[in-house]
Amino acid sequence: MKLGYSTWGMPTVPIDTAITHVSELGFDGIELTIIPRFTTELSTLDSTERKRISTLLKQYNLALPAIAAHSSLLDTNPDAHEKNMWRLKGGVDLAIDLAQGDQIAAVNTTPGGKPEDWDTEKDFLVDRVGQLVEYGESRGVTIAMEPHIGAIIDTPEKVLELLELVNSPFLKVNFDISHFDIVGIPTEETVSALAPVSIHTHVKDQRGIAPDFEFLIPGEGPFDYVEYLKLMEANGYDGFITAEVSFMVQARENYDPLAAATLSYETLSTAFINAGIDRN
Repeated sequence: MKLGYSTWGMPTVPIDTAITHVSELGFDGIELTIIPRFTTELSTLDSTERKRISTLLKQYNLALPAIAAHSSLLDTNPDAHEKNMWRLKGGVDLAIDLAQGDQIAAVNTTPGGKPEDWDTEKDFLVDRVGQLVEYGESRGVTIAMEPHIGAIIDTPEKVLELLELVNSPFLKVNFDISHFDIVGIPTEETVSALAPVSIHTHVKDQRGIAPDFEFLIPGEGPFDYVEYLKLMEANGYDGFITAEVSFMVQARENYDPLAAATLSYETLSTAFINAGIDRN
């Protein structure tokens, strides 16, 4: 496994600064966020900027394991859905443009919707996801669906059913264990279910049980990363463990995106050492 950092926690940080800081800390890779309000929003990434970012990744020896393109797949407004699919498919194209050798980034998204919509909207979601996955497959890019608290897919069982219904090797899971930890599902249970079908991960820190919970920067809370890493390895996962800082944390008056990355690296790199797991 390797250690990555998501620019989700750096919406206003120029990509040059983000790449330099993440590399100098010692991370192995970076996830690029392309949604609105970010310095790397998709519409800003013309061919010149894509080439420049690709050069920076090579210069600073950072892999690009994933692209965060989170856009709802359940919007029934035609114009909104068209915009969402433009971003998601654009993420697929960007993954090709920024490919590092034969390593192609996965495109991460959450599904949208609400948990109670599952029974009535499942078939609609499967159709929408299938269209996106078909496009990803045409370009050799994997779509990574992230189960998320408050979304239509909020449990391991639902995302496993989605994988079965879509039935494509180009649909995998972006496994953010925080969304299960805050509802009290044991780490071993979620890791054993999802590690084998995951292509990418997010880790935060978190405290409390929903609805009375808070997301934190890795190292600020009680989550046992050593246990988590050992279980991920034991269940066959060999990809990136990528730190993500939530919007909840970013809303703090004194939030410092570079300091958050530094604490994340200190916490997670130490956890790798204490778990006896080499980053390779």
